[in-house]
Amino acid sequence: MRYINKRFLIENISVTNLAKKFNTPIYCYSYKKLKTNVISFKNKFKSFNPLICFAVKSNTNVNLLREIRKLGYGADVVSIGELMKALKAGFNPKKIVFSGVGKTSNELNYAINKNILLINAESKSEIIEIEKIAKSKKKYVNIGIRLNPNTDAKTLTQISTGKKENKFGVTEKTFIELVKHAKKTKYINLKCLSVHIGSQIVNNQPYEKMLKVVDRIIKKINHKFEFIDLGGGMGISYNNKVKKLNYKKYSTAIKNFLKNHKSKIIFEPGRSIIGNTGILISKIIYIKKNKDKDFIILDTAMNDLMRPALYGANHQIIPAIKKSKNSKKTYEFVGPICESTDKFLTLKNFQKLNEKDLIIICDVGAYGMSLSSNYNVRPKPIEILVKGSKIRIIKKRQKLKDLI
Repeated sequence: MRYINKRFLIENISVTNLAKKFNTPIYCYSYKKLKTNVISFKNKFKSFNPLICFAVKSNTNVNLLREIRKLGYGADVVSIGELMKALKAGFNPKKIVFSGVGKTSNELNYAINKNILLINAESKSEIIEIEKIAKSKKKYVNIGIRLNPNTDAKTLTQISTGKKENKFGVTEKTFIELVKHAKKTKYINLKCLSVHIGSQIVNNQPYEKMLKVVDRIIKKINHKFEFIDLGGGMGISYNNKVKKLNYKKYSTAIKNFLKNHKSKIIFEPGRSIIGNTGILISKIIYIKKNKDKDFIILDTAMNDLMRPALYGANHQIIPAIKKSKNSKKTYEFVGPICESTDKFLTLKNFQKLNEKDLIIICDVGAYGMSLSSNYNVRPKPIEILVKGSKIRIIKKRQKLKDLI
C-alpha cells in the first residue's frame, strides 16, 4: 500500500478507482500484506515450531479465514458462531482451540461433537459441564485450564485480560485445585495450560513476567502439559510512533522456558496478522466550518469502525490523492451518527480538503468489521480483497431492504 504519482494504491489498484466502482465506505484488504504477515509471524518463532491459531474474533470474514488456513494456520474461537465459521473456512478441527469465559452447554456439546483440539476451560463449573457432556457421549475430551497470571500487560484497561481484577482465567490457588480435579475425572484429558494477558502489547517484559509465573506454577504442581497456550495480544503500530514488540527477545524467553518444559507452544495472534492489511475508504459528505476547527463529515461512522468510540483508539487518516496545499484549520474527522463519540481523529496541518474528496482510515483489518453494527439502521460496508491487479468481493454490501 503506497502512493504512486500522488494517488494511493492498494497493491496495483488505486483507491479512487475502487470508490468509483463500488461506492463508499469500503473495507479493502491486501492479500500480499496478509501473506507477508502470516509468514513473518511464523518465521519469528520457527526455532520451536508453535501451533499458530488465528484469533477469529479479530476478523470473521470466511474468505479471509480461508486464506489464512491455506497458509498453514489453525483457529482460536470464542463462540459457536466463530467455530462454525472456522469449520466452513476449512480449518482442521485438530488445529482449533475454543476459548472464552462463558461457553454454554450447547456450544460445548457442538465443540465436543466436532472433535476439536482443545477446549480451554475457565472455571470449575465449566469443567464439570464438559465432564457431564463427555460422559453422556462416552468420549474423551481434551481440555486446557486458563490461568490468570495477574500480569499487567501495560495496555488499555478495556483490553487487559491478565490481571486479577479481570474476568478471565482462574487464580493460582484455583488452578492447582482444578488440575487435581481434572486428573480424577474419567473422560477429561488435561492437556494444556492456557494464559492470555491482553491485547495491543508492544513491550516484551509483560510476556517474560507471564512466562516466569507459568514456569513456577508448573514446577509446583508437577503435571506434564502437552501444550502451553500463550495466547496472543501482539500489538501493531497505528501511528508510526508506537514502538514495535521485540519478537527476538520474546522468542528467546520462550526457548529458555522450553528447556525445562517439553511442551508444544500455541499462539493465538489476531491483530498482528490482520490489522495492517485493511483500509477503510470513505468519502467526505460535508465540511462544516467552525471558528476553532472544521468538522469533516464522512460517510463512514462508528457503526463501521467502533474502535475509536469504544477504546479511544487512533487510526491514521490519509488522503486518497495527495495535494500540495495544506489547510490552516484544524480538521476533526467525524461520522454522521447521532453520538458525540462518532469521531475518528483530530488533525492539524492536514492537506486542504473539499467535499466529495476521498480519505483513507488505516489499519482497520482487526476489530473493524468484526465490531461493526447496524446502529442507526446503517447497512454494513462491502469488503473486498485485492491481489495484485485482481479485485474480489469477499462480502457484499448490506442492503437497506434486508435490514428493514
